Amino acid sequence: QVQLVESGGGLVQPGGSLRLSCAASGSIFSIEAMRWYRQPPGKPRELVAAITRGGSTNYADSVKGRFTISRDNAKNTVYLQMDSLEPEDTAVYYCNAHVIPRYSQPTFSFWGQGTQVTVSS
Repeated sequence: QVQLVESGGGLVQPGGSLRLSCAASGSIFSIEAMRWYRQPPGKPRELVAAITRGGSTNYADSVKGRFTISRDNAKNTVYLQMDSLEPEDTAVYYCNAHVIPRYSQPTFSFWGQGTQVTVSS
């Protein structure tokens, strides 16, 4: 089994910054794509940013230029640096990882438990 543990959420004022981390542990041969999603209050979950194992990234239009996704393959960890935060960024943030548990096995999708980010003055 694979566990994803997020950290780094909290309360921040508009214009501030936060850095989220998500560490994967357990039965891991390789981690392919890693993604951050968020779910604002009363709204569906949406993709925020994604990064391939090789480091290629893409972002939702709403966060381009403000958020940066990165990963450390040696630590099985993905990060989300969030700058110039706005009240509209308030949401529960979830990490998602596509994991190959053992050599030659297919990829499985795992989710973290979520971390709350609140942007308010």
